[in-house]
Amino acid sequence: MPTATIALPSLARQADTLIELGIHAIAGLTSEAVRQTPEGAGLLVVHPDLLPASTLAPLIVVNGRKGFVVSDMSDVDEFTPIPGAQPPHGPVYVVRHPDRGDAMANWSPDEALPAIVDAGRTPLTLTEGLHWLLHRPEVLERNHCFMTIGSRRRKPSGALDSRTPALWISNGTGRDGRMNRDAPKVGWCWAGNRHTWLGFASAAERITSGA
Repeated sequence: MPTATIALPSLARQADTLIELGIHAIAGLTSEAVRQTPEGAGLLVVHPDLLPASTLAPLIVVNGRKGFVVSDMSDVDEFTPIPGAQPPHGPVYVVRHPDRGDAMANWSPDEALPAIVDAGRTPLTLTEGLHWLLHRPEVLERNHCFMTIGSRRRKPSGALDSRTPALWISNGTGRDGRMNRDAPKVGWCWAGNRHTWLGFASAAERITSGA
């Protein structure tokens, strides 16, 4: 299903969901701070410094299964926003017009990033992608999953780790384990590799929640 047809709940409703799940408390925020949302529509996101991917992933539920991080990505929280994808100041912000990027399926991350930027958009970060699934789990479909190349890890040398984070549905094979079949999975792919079933999620802009 094209993501343009999957409308997000209102920002007020998203705030209620975060509060109902206790995410505001996990992030050390008051409910009032989460409810300070702007006019219009978008995706409500808690700053990754307050709610890292390792904490958020198990709160995602797709196909009735909880999310998990692959075993060879224990450093998932070291994948931080790249230049051009940094979150605005403040504990909560809004991402406008997220899209799964199906048209870029079978592109590599190295190919997709400049195309996203040239289109005047910004790549989604990993925690933004997880927030999207928190509110709209149906965005993640078999054969229509997505990468979140707005997050990368820097090595001590300063060079980028060649892994790029992605969100897809586990087949329950290998180290994932059969108990994770059909569960939403935080995994990774090499920056130079292509996959027919992975698009590249992006957004129009990020704004502060009080804007």
